[in-house]
Amino acid sequence: MIRSKRKTVAIHIYNGAIEVRAPLKMPESGIEQFIKSKEKWIADRLALSRQNKKKREDFRLDYGDTVKCFGDLYIIAGKEHIHFEIENEYFYIPPGLTPEQIKQACIRIYRKFAKTCLLTKTIDFAKLMSVTPVDVKITGAKSRWGSCSKKGINFAWRLMMADEGVIDYVVVHELAHIIEMNHSKRFWAIVESILPDYKERKRRLKGLQNQLEKEDWD
Repeated sequence: MIRSKRKTVAIHIYNGAIEVRAPLKMPESGIEQFIKSKEKWIADRLALSRQNKKKREDFRLDYGDTVKCFGDLYIIAGKEHIHFEIENEYFYIPPGLTPEQIKQACIRIYRKFAKTCLLTKTIDFAKLMSVTPVDVKITGAKSRWGSCSKKGINFAWRLMMADEGVIDYVVVHELAHIIEMNHSKRFWAIVESILPDYKERKRRLKGLQNQLEKEDWD
């Protein structure tokens, strides 16, 4: 249970656990009533969450498997005398690595791309939106694609798996928070003024989120 300055109750299910977010002054009886009304939805989501947890536990990467980068699929392949390289449809990494080493090599590639791609996009969109972020950092966040605070903007390296349109949406979303630190109608109007099709981009981002719930990238 997490109480905060919010107006409505929300239920989040992740990794087989239930998290309820509620307004500070909402009575427990009201929260319990809301939870009871969502019993079937909670049961269905818990079952799906447990299935995804099992898939995450079984997740492995090996040569010949595919990974996403900028929305496209790349085949993991070994190549001598290189640290990493992307060419055509291949994700080249050193040969002879274990599944865990392959995963860590892919993560290093994602982080490297994130540092250049997200900084460039943030600078470009910040000029367009007339805002100035204090700092831009790349994190290993699992449940948030981005966050914005007085200290700056954080982006998850996992965002590099998304297509560029989705990446742009997350960048604009976080920059809009510099102007409006909430998700009010005014906030979404700011996002829409830059990306009129933001709802479709948001839908694709949700699709990627659903995929990653079945994959263990820790």
